[in-house]
Amino acid sequence: MKPVNDKNLPVAGVFRVLGPALLILGLAAVSACRLYNIERKLAPAHSDFLSKVGYIITREERKIFLELPDTGKDAFIEEFWKRRDPDLDTERNEYKVEYEDRLDKAGSLFRGEGRPGWLTDRGRIYILFGPPSERLTYPMDTTGYCREVWYYGAFPVIFIAADFAGPFVMKAINLEHLQELNMAQGYFQKTFAQEKKFFDYEVAIQKIRAEEGLYEGRIAIDIPYATIWFTFKEERLETAFIIKAVMSDESGRTIWQAQDSFPLTLDERELKENRGRRFRMEFPLLLDKDVDRLKNQKLRLEVSVKNTTEGEELRKALEFRLKF
Repeated sequence: MKPVNDKNLPVAGVFRVLGPALLILGLAAVSACRLYNIERKLAPAHSDFLSKVGYIITREERKIFLELPDTGKDAFIEEFWKRRDPDLDTERNEYKVEYEDRLDKAGSLFRGEGRPGWLTDRGRIYILFGPPSERLTYPMDTTGYCREVWYYGAFPVIFIAADFAGPFVMKAINLEHLQELNMAQGYFQKTFAQEKKFFDYEVAIQKIRAEEGLYEGRIAIDIPYATIWFTFKEERLETAFIIKAVMSDESGRTIWQAQDSFPLTLDERELKENRGRRFRMEFPLLLDKDVDRLKNQKLRLEVSVKNTTEGEELRKALEFRLKF
């Protein structure tokens, strides 16, 4: 089953990470908790956007959106819809218009289940795949449940409820049926105008030593080699990253800042060898003023990374406390 209005190419990418399972799960849990806390603090307009595109935004996009400073989120939203526009030569974005129309219709068709209609199971299927070619409703049967069966061609989607007021819950016929639905939703998410991985990076603050009146550490920026775009020059692959980092206290006063350019040159063999690794860039961090005052404060670090090959710039903001 393939969703309608999906004319663009999917992004590449299923991969497997091998390693200690408990460590991976632990790191994933910490990251998920951090993103959850960021999401709780979103401005109403940004929270509303994230909620309404929950069915089509990829995990990668969601992470980037949450880690952006507030000043960059509106530009992200504009780019989010632009990436899904099937025809950039027209002012009308057919994908966005269709999605928002289905969102509104789901809100009116499936209200009354204690949450907005577009957040219900029936609303999700309606938004992702459009109205069914056939919709059958069954009153309470011998099992004590009401049923609705939607057909998309010969493909059935079944919803059941304890009574006709709902809530209706989607029921998988079997594991294969559930897999088909998940694959269809995954296909719908991957609607990008070009086959290109997202430019993304991770920021870490690493402590070296901390004592009275002094905090020494480093700021580490890691970028996956697989997402880096290069210029081919004299049989070598070349690019560079321009990085700006600014740390401020709770009052907004700058307490540390740094800027530098990090060139990267390698050949194709070296790129293949590093395909699953990350390119690391570091700044030394030294705080020797008002350190005792900063111990109890929530500090903010804003980092911008620009890839000189394609000119794309991404900003991130982190809130943290110094570890002693």
